[in-house]
Amino acid sequence: MGRAFEYRKAAKLKRWGAMSRIFPKLGRVITMAAKEGGPDPEMNPKLRTAILNAKAQNMPKDNIEAAIKRASGKDVADIKEIAYEAKGPHGTLMYIETATDNGTRTVANIRAILVRNGGELLTSGSLDFMFDRKSVFEFDKKEDADLEELELELIDYGLEELEEDKIPQETGEDKEIVRVYGEYASFGELSKALEDHGIEITKAALQRIPSVPLELDEEQMDEVSELIDKLEDDEDVQAVYTNLA
Repeated sequence: MGRAFEYRKAAKLKRWGAMSRIFPKLGRVITMAAKEGGPDPEMNPKLRTAILNAKAQNMPKDNIEAAIKRASGKDVADIKEIAYEAKGPHGTLMYIETATDNGTRTVANIRAILVRNGGELLTSGSLDFMFDRKSVFEFDKKEDADLEELELELIDYGLEELEEDKIPQETGEDKEIVRVYGEYASFGELSKALEDHGIEITKAALQRIPSVPLELDEEQMDEVSELIDKLEDDEDVQAVYTNLA
């Protein structure tokens, strides 16, 4: 989604963390993963990833353990993952991923946010050919890392692309990272291969990558960014993916 959106996202998550608003979202993902594949992260790649991402946002260990335990409770809500497709201002396209125990409430909230900000919901399947679902991993770049050798070794585990990037920090300095893209179905294999190489993954997700990225000017970007912020503020929304460059 571009460096501008990476920085905006980092600032957004920091605000959420300070208010502890992101923790319920992360906890919901952990609970769903534990309910679906069991409470042992070693045997449940989806849960292991959810815990990894929660730790990256400084979610306390007690909160993580509580979220795992909730999965075995009799009164745990029937939470479902639902993705909505939408069109925003200036030709932006959006996948809005949610985790909800009330789809009627969630779709009503999302529709209202879109309408108030120049967007609209699309029919399910409208964006099938506009986005590719990819396994994406990030980790900090080490000075002595042999990325060419790593790239060759990971091809057998579904690697499609390995790139270096710099993420802006609030200190004014950029952090050097490595981003790995792989096939959707290879998430588990790639995750384990990276771990076997002693790499500490800082971010892991199944992301939706636009096939034709869209570039906007600064004013248009601000308008779209405001819409994304409002969508992300909804308690049921887990992630918003766009076709922005």
